[in-house]
Amino acid sequence: MDKQAENYFSSNLKLLRKRRKRTQDDIAHALGMKRSTYSGYENAIAQPGMEALVQFSGYFGIAIDTLIKVDLARLGERELSQLERGYDVHINGSNLRVLATTVSADNEDNIELVPDKAQAGYRKGFADPEFIQVLPTFRLPFLSRQKKYRTFQISGDSMLPIPDGAWVTGEYVEDWNHIRDRHAYIVLTSDDGIVFKVAENRIREDGCLVLYSLNPLYEPFEVPVKDIREVWRFVHYISSEMPAGNVPRDEIGQAVAELRRDLSLIRSRILKLEL
Repeated sequence: MDKQAENYFSSNLKLLRKRRKRTQDDIAHALGMKRSTYSGYENAIAQPGMEALVQFSGYFGIAIDTLIKVDLARLGERELSQLERGYDVHINGSNLRVLATTVSADNEDNIELVPDKAQAGYRKGFADPEFIQVLPTFRLPFLSRQKKYRTFQISGDSMLPIPDGAWVTGEYVEDWNHIRDRHAYIVLTSDDGIVFKVAENRIREDGCLVLYSLNPLYEPFEVPVKDIREVWRFVHYISSEMPAGNVPRDEIGQAVAELRRDLSLIRSRILKLEL
C-alpha cells in the first residue's frame, strides 16, 4: 500500500467510525482484534493486511478500493450517506444513484404512480429514467413543492385498516438515518420488492430496518441496509373502499340484551339438570 493509500485508509477509518458514533474499542471488539492494532491502522502507524482490509470492508459495507483510493472526507453528505447504504461503485458496478424522476411542463416535480402491475418492473427499473418516464403522473396541490413524492398501489391485508388496492403516497427519504421509529414507510428492497410497513430504525446499531405490519397476524422482519434500494415516508393514502364505521349504540344494546337472554336460558337449563 503506497503512502497516499495508507493516509486515505487511516483517515477514512476515523471518519467512518465517528459517523457511526463508535469508539476504537467498539470496532476492535466487533472485528475481534486488539484495540492497539486498530489504533495503529487509524493512526497510520501500521499497514493492514488483506485479511484486515476484508474485515473493514465487510463491517462498513464499503469496497476495499474505496477505502484505500478515495478520500471520503472530500465527499458531500449525500454521497457519503449513499456509500454507507451500499451504493458503492466498486461493489455494485454502477455510479452512485441519483433519484430518477419526471417533471411537468412548468418544471415542477410530478408524482409518479406505480400500480401493482408495474411493481415487478419498478424493482429493476427504479433507477432507470426511461422506465420512470413511462409511469403515469399526477399532481396534488396541497403537497409541498420542495419535496419529492411517489404513489404506490399496495396489495394484501398486512396494513389493515388501509385496504388492499389502496394508493399510498410517500415522501422521498434521502438520509435513512432520519427514519423514525413507529412511522410508516414504503421500502423498496432487493428481495421482496415494494413493502409498506411500520419501521424501527436499527441502522446505526445493527445495519438494518425492522419492519412491522399493522395486522398482528404478520410477523416483523429485518431488512439489511445493503438490501434496501429506496425509502419513502408515508404521507397519505387514497382508496375507493368505504372504511367500516362504528357500530351504532342501539345495535350494541340489542346485542347485549340478546347475550343476557341467552345466559338466562343457559342458567335455567343448568338448574333443571341439577334438580
